[in-house]
Amino acid sequence: MNCNSSIIPKLNSVQRGKKSSLLNPHVSLIVTEPHDLIAELKPAHHPRLYGSAGCETWSVRFSPDGSSFAWSMGYGIVKLLSWPLTSEDDIVLFWKAKQTSFAFTTKHTATPQHEKSLNCRQTVWALAFGPCLSTRVDASHQNGHYHELLLAIGLNNGVIQVWAVSTGNLRFTLTGHQAPVRDLVFTPNGSLTLVSASRDKTLRIWDLAKKGASPHVLRGPNYWVFRCSISPDSSVITSICNHDSVYLWSLRSYTFMRHLTYDHERTMASCDFSQDGALLAIASYHSTTGWWLDLWDPYTADLLTRLCAYRSDNLLTSLSFSPVGLLLAFKDYRALRIWDMEQDKLVADTDHNRASGVCCAFHPHGGVIATGCRDGHVKFWRVPHLVPSLKHLCRIALRFSISTYQVEALPLPKKILEYLTYRDVPKQKIVYCEEHCR
Repeated sequence: MNCNSSIIPKLNSVQRGKKSSLLNPHVSLIVTEPHDLIAELKPAHHPRLYGSAGCETWSVRFSPDGSSFAWSMGYGIVKLLSWPLTSEDDIVLFWKAKQTSFAFTTKHTATPQHEKSLNCRQTVWALAFGPCLSTRVDASHQNGHYHELLLAIGLNNGVIQVWAVSTGNLRFTLTGHQAPVRDLVFTPNGSLTLVSASRDKTLRIWDLAKKGASPHVLRGPNYWVFRCSISPDSSVITSICNHDSVYLWSLRSYTFMRHLTYDHERTMASCDFSQDGALLAIASYHSTTGWWLDLWDPYTADLLTRLCAYRSDNLLTSLSFSPVGLLLAFKDYRALRIWDMEQDKLVADTDHNRASGVCCAFHPHGGVIATGCRDGHVKFWRVPHLVPSLKHLCRIALRFSISTYQVEALPLPKKILEYLTYRDVPKQKIVYCEEHCR
């Protein structure tokens, strides 16, 4: 099987709309891409494999420093690429047919882009770089030990493989899950603590710095665990399953804290904490009412706002808070949208390709978001450059350190308290976009 890949850079206005063949007989494109598309990665699998089970890109991730990108390109292969892929819009692509690498040149210099192929030999469901560090973590709480950058990969057979990013070598494997590992996340405090979510209905917490240490196992509802997320201060784990409840766990005591309940049947799809940990976004769907995106207060278990898209033929598959500003991206089968919560408006509505998007991930420095699809493709999109207001920056600094209950106890005017606790956001929004109107 040919597991090479090709990059389709953004073409200029003269090339737009023309058919492009990038020296790869399996890749051709009618270029009708929107202006905010930066580049596209396409796996060079045999044509008969396109659209078949196993070719999906279930996960994409940027490294914490933004210098690497990991792509599960289907059929058990993970690509590790240097980022940025390109530096200029007038890049010329040279495809090396006999090597699994590509090189880029600008009109002035030629710079190779190093690539590593990791053959996991199993369907890849989840990727996570570690160690990682939240930009909000105080220096006194950072883990002082140096650790090399690792890439954890969750596989269909329940095994977690851990690879060294610098060499592309397999360092070790973690066993214990009895079903596919659906999600992985490192704690954002600079340690090598890894949390895994699996269809065996458990969460497992691994300390990779302690060789041979047994994981802490969290057992909750009798349902598959689809996704998990860790608060920016590394104190809380959120897990969601194929049921209508959200579970919060203490990462300090490894115990159950509370659950967020719905008054109607839903299937959970994705979850993420905001930059300050004061908001928890939950994506869910129902076969008859379409998808919903809910924002919760994780401290009080209050539902703050709800975004709805009433289409039963659509599915919200992934969401992610931006590490810069108050932007929330959500990807469904029909489009990628980015909501600026501070201005209460959609600032991006793109990727109307009907290719069943399944994941999205922001670059840690902002400005770019990557999306993956069931056909194995990855697209990189420009994120609007928005400067957060001074009052929002103050809110982030405050909320990272104190809970909602502590804020409400402050002797401040009601409107300021509502702002600091996000009670000023609209209670419900119905999302319409160009694709939904078709």
